[in-house]
Amino acid sequence: MDNHSILPTAAAPPATKDGAVGVPASKTIGSRTSNVKYIDRHAVRLLITNAATSELALIFVQKGSYYKLPGGGIEADEDHSVAALREAEEETGCKIKILGLEQGKDNEHENCLATTEEWRDDLHQISYAYVAVVVEDNGQVALTEEEKADGLQHEWLPLNVAIEKTEACRPSSQLGQFIKERDLFLMETFASRLRH
Repeated sequence: MDNHSILPTAAAPPATKDGAVGVPASKTIGSRTSNVKYIDRHAVRLLITNAATSELALIFVQKGSYYKLPGGGIEADEDHSVAALREAEEETGCKIKILGLEQGKDNEHENCLATTEEWRDDLHQISYAYVAVVVEDNGQVALTEEEKADGLQHEWLPLNVAIEKTEACRPSSQLGQFIKERDLFLMETFASRLRH
């Protein structure tokens, strides 16, 4: 895959495994345990490309030794686009444009690349993945104290290299293993969409 192929040209609805259009790809990670009371959480995950370099943003988490895509929790009364814009700026220092998703419009599910449902410990999390492009990179991240302590650092890589690095990492925590599985699925779904 050449580096230029990671730049999305349109916000076409994603294809499912069987090639149908309009329904995001989905994956369940872990399984529900009947005697556990789960905390529900919704999150956004971002496949951010930089047109200037034809690369994808990927974050290395030193504590846990794994890679992850930018993204995080959707706060109460926050729509997907607002959460995505906030998370991108906090974790990469970039202002972004989410392809096909407009702030204040109820089209989150129409333009979502993929979703994941995770069952981990007492957390039940649904993540919604979106494709975005960099509009401005000010280079100033705004990590939380916890993210700083975990050693988060973003880098820009060709999509195939981002996938290879994520596949090769050996997370030292259950959290890292879940994130590796989730984000590999999202990057591979993105790569598959680009090939079609």
